[in-house]
Amino acid sequence: MADTAHRPKTAIRVLLVDDHQVVRRGLRTFLEIQDDIEVVGEASDGREGVARAEELRPDVVLMDIKMPGMDGIEALRKLAELANPAKVLVVTSFTEQRTVVPALRAGASGYVYKDVDPEALAGAIRSVHAGHVLLQPEVAGMLLSQEPVGGQGRGTTLTEREREVLGLIADGRSNREIARSLVLSEKTVKTHVSNILMKLDLSDRTQAALWAVRHDAAG
Repeated sequence: MADTAHRPKTAIRVLLVDDHQVVRRGLRTFLEIQDDIEVVGEASDGREGVARAEELRPDVVLMDIKMPGMDGIEALRKLAELANPAKVLVVTSFTEQRTVVPALRAGASGYVYKDVDPEALAGAIRSVHAGHVLLQPEVAGMLLSQEPVGGQGRGTTLTEREREVLGLIADGRSNREIARSLVLSEKTVKTHVSNILMKLDLSDRTQAALWAVRHDAAG
């Protein structure tokens, strides 16, 4: 177990939400040996997870999807309503599109499976904490397959500035970070993001990021 006295003050604070105690114990055992990650609490269902998140204010929540009572999808929606909501990394054994897509639409920053390599999981936590959208290849494929045929043509209607903003969205940047990078106001960036979603007929930033990657608009 890592020595918490020597863990940096900037350690990523993680909350574990899973209805299986064995899973939570395994995750905690591994994560506690990471010098830059601190497990601050656990919860056994979505309702308790939301309450614990409000109480502990973690940076990242590791969330299962299928749980008794309030499931992970509903918990994601509730977490998004909190002030300064945590990033949520879904860690689950469910791979069906009907489970994956709603989780991402509800605000998950990443989606990995429970058989993920432990070091890869630690990397995923660091990635979503840094503001990136992280999806396993097959999960990204599910979302990309939903894009209507002919989507690339819609990109020709974007202005040069909107393309710059889209590239930064694909890089996982927040509106504040985009504003700083392009020397714009956050209000202006929000307008650009809204225009991008409207022109590309997309519903959220995750779809925009995936569209940019598929059409090589992120480089």
